[in-house]
Amino acid sequence: MDKTTKDRFAFGANWLSFLELVDEGRIDMAVTSLKEALGVSDLSGRTFLDIGCGSGLFSLAAHRLGARVHSFDFDAHSVAASAKLRSMFAPESAWIIERGSILDEAYTQSLGLHDVVYSWGVLHHTGAMWQAIEAASRLVAPNGLLYISIYNDQGLTSRLWWHVKRRYVQSGRISQRQFIRAFRAYFGLRGALARVVKRACGVEVPSAVRPRGMSARHDLIDWIGGFPFEVASPGEIFNVLRARGFELLYLKTLPGGHGCNEYVFARASDGPIC
Repeated sequence: MDKTTKDRFAFGANWLSFLELVDEGRIDMAVTSLKEALGVSDLSGRTFLDIGCGSGLFSLAAHRLGARVHSFDFDAHSVAASAKLRSMFAPESAWIIERGSILDEAYTQSLGLHDVVYSWGVLHHTGAMWQAIEAASRLVAPNGLLYISIYNDQGLTSRLWWHVKRRYVQSGRISQRQFIRAFRAYFGLRGALARVVKRACGVEVPSAVRPRGMSARHDLIDWIGGFPFEVASPGEIFNVLRARGFELLYLKTLPGGHGCNEYVFARASDGPIC
């Protein structure tokens, strides 16, 4: 996240708490999800730029796959979380972690081009999503990959969530705890009903560990508090990046869902990004 306003969620504090749960199992899940989305078995010899690194889990996953990793985040606590994760699981690595903003042109120009530019659930929290997407695309090397996830546009529902999130970040701690309790109960009931239906239909019910190695509790806080908040449809993302010389390689959508759509684009080898 980038714009410094009072209406801004403190993502980093949530990520510092999440580190207590990180173990080899979660790291393995992050590695697997990264390999599947990028369509690679390893990243040896490639550079990996993590925009808005948060907890640092996926920077660590890229490091485990052999990449030379450079991570940055606007939130000082997220930078601290990533640095702590590095000290826990990759203390001897050359993994770079620093504070920076994707909206800071002077800073982004200093980063150079990278083989993989990764930004999961970040660019829509900057307060200037389309500017952030454009800035991220400029950091992709020829033949490189851009892996981003952006909140799905649900129309009116997304507009309602915008107001919920803004109210959350403007509230005091007691009110925020009430928000969390209320929505935990709401999502918990909805999830319980879904599990009952799945079991009745013979469908396997997933474990409490999130598919990417994340935590349901921390994801809930991230979702309710995540402000600034912008959304986009898959068509909008595709059209913007195709016009900038990118080809869509991977797409994972959530039809009607309130989470993120995931995209992997490849930059053409010929010519600059327009």
